[in-house]
Amino acid sequence: MNNIKKRFSIRDLENLSGIKAHTIRIWEKRYELLSPERTSTNIRTYSLSSLQKLLNITLLYNHGHKISKIAKIPEQNIPDMVREMVASNSVKSHSINAFKLSMLHFDQALFMKTFNELSKEKSFHEIFKDVFIPLLNEMGVLWQTDTISPAHEHFITNLVKQKIVVNTEAFQTLEPQRNDKVFVPYLPDNEIHEIGLLYLNYEIIRRGYRSIYLGQSVPMDNLNEVLKYFNGVHFLSYFTVVPTKDYIEKYIEDFQAFASKFENPKLWLLGHQVQYLKNKQLPEFVSTFTSIDEVVNQL
Repeated sequence: MNNIKKRFSIRDLENLSGIKAHTIRIWEKRYELLSPERTSTNIRTYSLSSLQKLLNITLLYNHGHKISKIAKIPEQNIPDMVREMVASNSVKSHSINAFKLSMLHFDQALFMKTFNELSKEKSFHEIFKDVFIPLLNEMGVLWQTDTISPAHEHFITNLVKQKIVVNTEAFQTLEPQRNDKVFVPYLPDNEIHEIGLLYLNYEIIRRGYRSIYLGQSVPMDNLNEVLKYFNGVHFLSYFTVVPTKDYIEKYIEDFQAFASKFENPKLWLLGHQVQYLKNKQLPEFVSTFTSIDEVVNQL
């Protein structure tokens, strides 16, 4: 069961807001913007409401409001000011903080409102590249440092996945216009980290290719069926956790053994685990990538 974190250190606040701990202390002392509690060993701790307040203040501050002016605003008025700002200003850093707020509040409505305002100015692939990728990178760090709980991460990533799927559907009604390649995005057995693969599926379809999306945790022997129906197959996989460092070479060997029975299939790989293949002599049919952008540029 997920235990939602309710007490935060000043380093947590720094990680989430981007405001240095030294500055937060100055704001506390000079403007009494936050009221931390102290442990028996005199260490500051902050409540969830204090963190939410700081993120709101950060949005106003980064938008040009002087901290001395923010300090005079009645506390109950600050959230409304932030919501109005998000509605009228889709600046990258503001949007990322607004998405963080939606995560901390488990506020789906704020997520949707922020996304809809961004959509008025940016295409979906611009939003994903400029806002969602930095946001998700931050979420990974915040989760690893125990600044946020797994529940927060699951909440925000599932909303992002939902947006990828909805935007992918807009292109799925169109017949593929490019027939030189057929892409098969899949994750290997026991791999469930799907968000990067979902986005690449969107980019593949947006560019007019046929995509046969197989999704999470696909045993290798399940890939045979696709090769019976199509030529020019390019399997695309995202190795985030598996295959492990010790097994990844064996995975490539096994893939080569079954793929050699068919007409020249390709295997495109990216993700954290791919680093362990960098200095290896790979078969010609395997291509590795270090980022989503690299794959997109290759399409």
